[in-house]
Amino acid sequence: MLSSRVAKKFSAYFHDERPPAESRQVAEHLIGCSRCRSEFEEIKLGVKLAEHLPRVSAPDSLWPEIERALRTRPTGVVSTFWSRSLLKPALALAAVVALLFIGGLWLLRSHQTDSRPSWKVARLDGAPQIDSSRVADKGRLGIGQWLETDGTSRAKIDVGDIGEVEIDPNTRVRLVATKPTEHRLELARGRMSAHISAPPRLFFVNTPSGVAEDLGCAYTLEVNDDGNSLLRVTAGYVALELKGRESVVPAGAACATRRGIGPGTPYFEDGTNYFRIALAKLDFEPNDTQWSKIPTIDVLLGEARPRDAMTLW
Repeated sequence: MLSSRVAKKFSAYFHDERPPAESRQVAEHLIGCSRCRSEFEEIKLGVKLAEHLPRVSAPDSLWPEIERALRTRPTGVVSTFWSRSLLKPALALAAVVALLFIGGLWLLRSHQTDSRPSWKVARLDGAPQIDSSRVADKGRLGIGQWLETDGTSRAKIDVGDIGEVEIDPNTRVRLVATKPTEHRLELARGRMSAHISAPPRLFFVNTPSGVAEDLGCAYTLEVNDDGNSLLRVTAGYVALELKGRESVVPAGAACATRRGIGPGTPYFEDGTNYFRIALAKLDFEPNDTQWSKIPTIDVLLGEARPRDAMTLW
């Protein structure tokens, strides 16, 4: 029932004709409902197709002929003139419109197949590459393409119209998806900084050890050669998730992930060394014979400050 009610608002939502609060509700529903996202994409396609159709004017003689036919038509009888002189031009006009519609649909589909969605890339330093092709000053990163930087290269990616990502040296990143309900990168190694202004769970970054889900924020994410990662949030919130294991990381906090395990517990990096070691043992090495869960928790409780209540909770 909810999907059918939301679907009735898609056209007005697309044309920005709904109140802000209602538009936000529709956007949040689209993020979580794949069926409605598919229907919304069809509506967008229809709008784009209609924009490509030319205006076709009716013949100048059509309306005078209609008026004459109405004046001369016997009551209750359909005249031969009406059926032959007026119906045929109307049918011809309808046929032309139908052919234009079909042709426009074919052209639009062909255009969508030939031109993949892409993001703008700007060179900041050195010689970054997109699929082994050097980026001079500006370039385009298409779906499935890799952007790589060496030890002296840096680049900036425009994430559609919702933000930007800076790519540090020795980094490899790929564009996985870009559409109204999802923008997704894959960070294979290296370090990136994201600044996003968008509804929650619209921008994602895949790593070998988890998925970073933007909740409207700014953060840095780095992946080492083993596929483990470290997230540092500077504004807003970020969720880290892998196989049902999730951690929500607030501004000022950090969170590590391990390949095959997923995210650990968020923490503040200015905590004591013993606190951070004990937390890593509890998150990623619970079966370490030199540590047991009870002593580890004792260390955490003993080393915790009031500021570390977030981690303990």
